[in-house]
Amino acid sequence: MYRLTEEGKRYLRDGLPETNLANFLKAPLPIKEAREKIKNFNIALLWAKKNNWVKIEKGKLILLKEPTKTAAQEGLEMVSRAEELGDEILNLLLKRKLIEKETGIVTEAKKMIGKEITNLTPELIKTGLWKRVRLKPYNVTAKGIKIYPGKRQPYNHFLFLVRRKLVELGFREMTGPMIESEFWNFDALYQAQDHPSRDWAQTYTLKHPKHGKLPKPRIVSQVKATHENGWKTGSTGWGYKWDPKKASQLMPRAHGTACSARQLAKGVEIPGKYFAIKRCFRPDVIDATHGVEFNQVEGIVIDPSLTFKNLLGILKQFAIEFTGTKKVKFSSGYFPFTEPSAELYVKHPKMGWIESGGAGIFRPELTEPLGIDIPVIAWGLGIDRLAMIKLDIKDIRELFSKNLKWLREMPVI
Repeated sequence: MYRLTEEGKRYLRDGLPETNLANFLKAPLPIKEAREKIKNFNIALLWAKKNNWVKIEKGKLILLKEPTKTAAQEGLEMVSRAEELGDEILNLLLKRKLIEKETGIVTEAKKMIGKEITNLTPELIKTGLWKRVRLKPYNVTAKGIKIYPGKRQPYNHFLFLVRRKLVELGFREMTGPMIESEFWNFDALYQAQDHPSRDWAQTYTLKHPKHGKLPKPRIVSQVKATHENGWKTGSTGWGYKWDPKKASQLMPRAHGTACSARQLAKGVEIPGKYFAIKRCFRPDVIDATHGVEFNQVEGIVIDPSLTFKNLLGILKQFAIEFTGTKKVKFSSGYFPFTEPSAELYVKHPKMGWIESGGAGIFRPELTEPLGIDIPVIAWGLGIDRLAMIKLDIKDIRELFSKNLKWLREMPVI
C-alpha cells in the first residue's frame, strides 16, 4: 500500500512541472525567463526533454510537440483512487519520490473504506478516511453500559464530611491510642473501679501485654485522691482504696471520651473546642443497631459561660447537620462523669427513634484533677447510627458491607 507524498499531492493538484512547462511554451522562450515563470524549473526541464517535448537552441526553449498524459500523471491518479500500480509506474513514482509506503495507521484505516462502522477509530480520524466509511445510525434512546467510577466508600465518605464540618466550625481534632489504659478509659473519667461497666462482660481486656504505664505522678495522685475522698472537688469520692495496678490494665478503647480526658490533661485553650472520631470496642450482642466495633464522634467545649442549654443546642444542630433530619429529642440520662446528663435520640425514617449518644457537663471530679476549673460540656455520639439515617439503611452492619451493588449504587452524599 502506497500513498502520495506532499510533492505528489501538489503535482496531482497543480499538474506535473514538465506538463506545465510544455503548456507554457507557445513560442520560443529564453531559458532565463522560463526559469522565472515555471515552478520547479529544473525538474520540469529534465522530464520535458526526456519526453521529447522541448529542446534548447541558442539559449531558448523550443516546443517540439504538445504534451500528453504521462505515466507519472496516470500513476498519481491511480494512487489517489487506491488502485493497484504496475511495476513500471510504481518504480517511476518511487524514483521521483512522489509516493511512499503507507504506515500501519493508514493501512488499517483503508481496510474500513466503504464499510459500516459503529465507532470512529484513531486511525480513521488521523488519516481523514472517516469521510469514506458509512456510520451506523445511532439509537439515542438506547441505554449504554453503566460505568461505576471510583469513589469513597459511602460510610468512609460520611466520616470525612463529619470531620470537615467540625473543623469548619472551629473544632480541633484530639488524638489518642486505640489500645488504652483503664486509667484514661475509666479512672480519669471518675468511674469507680468497682463500677459494673468495668466488668469483663462489658469491656474487652488485653492478655498480653496486660499492663501499661500510668501518666505523671501528679495527675495519678489527684485522680486517686478524688476517687478515695473527693480531694478538693467538694465531693466525698467513692470511698474505697484506689488500685493503681487495675488502672494500668490495657484494653481496647471502650469510648471516645478517653481522648477528652487525655486532651484536658495535656492542656486546652480557653475558650476551646475539640473533637475526635475514634474506633471503639465493646462486647455487645451484634444486631441491627449494635456491633462489637463502632465509631464515636467525641467532643468537648470549654468556656466559663457554658450551660446545659448550650449543650442541647449544639447536639440538636449536629444531628440536623450530620443526618439531614429535623426530628430530634432528648431524654435524661446517667453517666458517672457528667452531671446533668442527657441522651440524644434521632428518628430513622424506617426504624423509628434511635438512641444516638450521651452528653452532659463534666463533673468537677473529672475536670479538676486534670487541671480544669471551668465548665466543660461533652458528648459522645454513635456516629454509625447517625450514618444509618444519612445513608438510609436499616442495619448497622451494612456500613461495612461488601455488597458491590450497594456500594456502586449508593449516591455520593
